[in-house]
Amino acid sequence: MKNPFFFGYGSLVNKSTHLYENAHTARISGWRRTWRHTPHHPVSLLTATPCAASEIDGLIAEVPNANWQALDERESGYDRHVATTVAHPLSHTPEIAIYAVPLQVPFQSPHAPRILLSYLDVVVQGFLLEYGEEGVARFFATTDGWDTPILNDRATPQYPRARILSPDQTALVDDFIARLAMKPQ
Repeated sequence: MKNPFFFGYGSLVNKSTHLYENAHTARISGWRRTWRHTPHHPVSLLTATPCAASEIDGLIAEVPNANWQALDERESGYDRHVATTVAHPLSHTPEIAIYAVPLQVPFQSPHAPRILLSYLDVVVQGFLLEYGEEGVARFFATTDGWDTPILNDRATPQYPRARILSPDQTALVDDFIARLAMKPQ
């Protein structure tokens, strides 16, 4: 029996944030990314939501021995789902899972929804390294929730897997934020 894979569509695209090997670019149909605020996290999470008319780029990587524990812990607050519409370069059809934040009933949160810039930086860096600038553009175009304010935490990153970006990578992130007419707060 072959090992299963996960489909990452956000920070998991950035291979420097995990140790999973046998990673490949991939595309999933029937899903779209969105920023979602939940009662369990003080900041917005990037999630995938079902959307029949959409497809998103990402990365698949092997989960050795089907040991999901570490990945489930990393993706706490997300549910793991079977992904069936993944285009990938593998010669076989592995079991593939995708993580998604459960839909929430309306709630009152003591925290204003915010996107951590350090989180966004990691995601964009991953897409840039795997897909180039065109892939970064597709990431922004296939992600909803850009009306959520961005918290500029670059000086003291709150995201636990924050990475240092090159000046060119930082400028690219800032340029895409400016195109959305958003300014980090």
